[in-house]
Amino acid sequence: MFTGIITDVGRVAAVEMRGDMRARIACAYDMANVDIGASIACDGVCLTVVEKGASGQGASGGWFDVDISAETLSKTNIGANGWDVGRAINLERALRVGDELGGHIVSGHVDGVAVIEDAHDEGDSLRLTLRAPAGLARFIAPKGSVALNGTSLTVNEVEGDRFGVNLIPHTRHVTTWGGAGVGDKVNLEIDTLARYVARLAEAG
Repeated sequence: MFTGIITDVGRVAAVEMRGDMRARIACAYDMANVDIGASIACDGVCLTVVEKGASGQGASGGWFDVDISAETLSKTNIGANGWDVGRAINLERALRVGDELGGHIVSGHVDGVAVIEDAHDEGDSLRLTLRAPAGLARFIAPKGSVALNGTSLTVNEVEGDRFGVNLIPHTRHVTTWGGAGVGDKVNLEIDTLARYVARLAEAG
């Protein structure tokens, strides 16, 4: 489980197709404290560390490798956009017992891909309007939570399959959102509570 609070911005260092897709991600994490088999959310996608190493030559940080299945590629922007070498991605390590829950409960299981349709400044913040896949729009509610590229955000308004969020300067500075623009495809995970409330309503 994750919180949607980004703790590092990594970069894709290498990509290889070998049945599944293998990607190497450079990061600032001390990999001595990350176990093989650990989960790391990469742009909101929960992926498993299969290899790891230190940066070397006295540099801080390190790298880790992940395998990405065809199913994950089909459901996320990894398949929609591709992961080119050098691409910046939001990273979050898995929640540990006792950690502060600063965002909301995020599973790292992406539900679909949303598209940014409008981006403009609103005061010091960036206001984004996105279009959700039609089957997911009903799970998004004003003042509810969504995870976009792994970032926990509050929904401002909903109109049909379009919804808006605001990004404060701090969020833009410590994540990849500083480079967001119209047309970008982003990973969308709906709020787990919204999913279960809808399921209960259907059962009733």
